[in-house]
Amino acid sequence: MTLLHAFLLGIVQGLTEFIPVSSTAHLLIAQRIFNLPADDAMFSFLVIVQLGTLVSLFAFYWKDLLSILKATFDFRRSTSERNLGFYIIIATVPALLAGYLLKDAVEALFRQPMLEASIRLFAAAVLLTLAEYFSKKNRSLDSMNWLDALIIGLMQIVAVFPGASRSGTTISGGMFRNFDRPAAARFSFLMSVPVMLAAGGYETLDVLKMPTLGEFLPLLAVGFGVAAVTGWFAVKWLINYLSKNSLYVFASYCALVGVTLLVLQAFYA
Repeated sequence: MTLLHAFLLGIVQGLTEFIPVSSTAHLLIAQRIFNLPADDAMFSFLVIVQLGTLVSLFAFYWKDLLSILKATFDFRRSTSERNLGFYIIIATVPALLAGYLLKDAVEALFRQPMLEASIRLFAAAVLLTLAEYFSKKNRSLDSMNWLDALIIGLMQIVAVFPGASRSGTTISGGMFRNFDRPAAARFSFLMSVPVMLAAGGYETLDVLKMPTLGEFLPLLAVGFGVAAVTGWFAVKWLINYLSKNSLYVFASYCALVGVTLLVLQAFYA
């Protein structure tokens, strides 16, 4: 991998982490296009560069996150922010457990990037279409309860696997509970913070053990920084977009790319 590769992968990560088209699938596609090896170093890069987009969330939602954090540990009174904090915790637990227990299986799936990406993209297309079609979209986050949080959290387990769209599955999960699009997206982004932080932190421990760490760090720094900048613009754009538009365009895109990859996999595997 070169610095140019890291720069381009950072752009891909930043643009697609929050838009429901699967950042991992697009990173796997870029990995194949750039002819980069599907080894442990690449897996670590793909996980840690997500921390760049985590910075995007902190920058975009810092007021919300600070308010939720303070309210969560304020036991003197119950507020909507405190409730939301507890719901984020509830929604986070399933994904953390799945990520820990299935880590080896997930890494193995990265050895078949195109096949896995195509399957997950097509699945995302179906999920987004169903969520858009069947959801009443008449609830705000103020009406959320623990069951909503648990169901959306269970949906996030799917995003542990490569090719699955974290934002796509969790936004769909929120919409299946009849939350409107902006509310579903906001909760999706907020609940992704602890999972992304845990995944990136865990993988950082492995990176620190790498014998070629000195050579690898500049690549991580470039991918991280570029993902952070582009991710902020992606979040801002998507929130504005979902307030007026449906998910069908993302579903169509995922279906088109997924089918294309399946065809290419069949002919060029």
